[in-house]
Amino acid sequence: MSSARIIRVNELLKREIAVDIPRLFANSNFDTSAVTITAVETGSDLRDATVYVSIFGHEEERAGMIRFLNRHHSEIQARMSKHVILKYTPRLYFKLDDSIESGDRVLGILSQLDIPDDKDTPDA
Repeated sequence: MSSARIIRVNELLKREIAVDIPRLFANSNFDTSAVTITAVETGSDLRDATVYVSIFGHEEERAGMIRFLNRHHSEIQARMSKHVILKYTPRLYFKLDDSIESGDRVLGILSQLDIPDDKDTPDA
């Protein structure tokens, strides 16, 4: 399968899942406002998809939310299949995406460095 098609399918799944999660779990104890779908990676046969999720909160809350999403993957898949027409509806696997936290950590380290401005260095 062409990589351009897989990229388009990944973006479509990302959009649909991001819309479906708040609608499905609006009346539950699940805080959908803390969840951001950052990426979706489907296999080359489009039968499996890993959904990367960034979750605002403590580590225990994040782990609980990932377990919740993986437990309810079939409901999300069923709703998604009504809007995304593919030969096979991909099996969704939710994984925590900690790249945002890693980026924040790097930015924090960079802000602590004492780097002189270019104006302070003498011209040679």
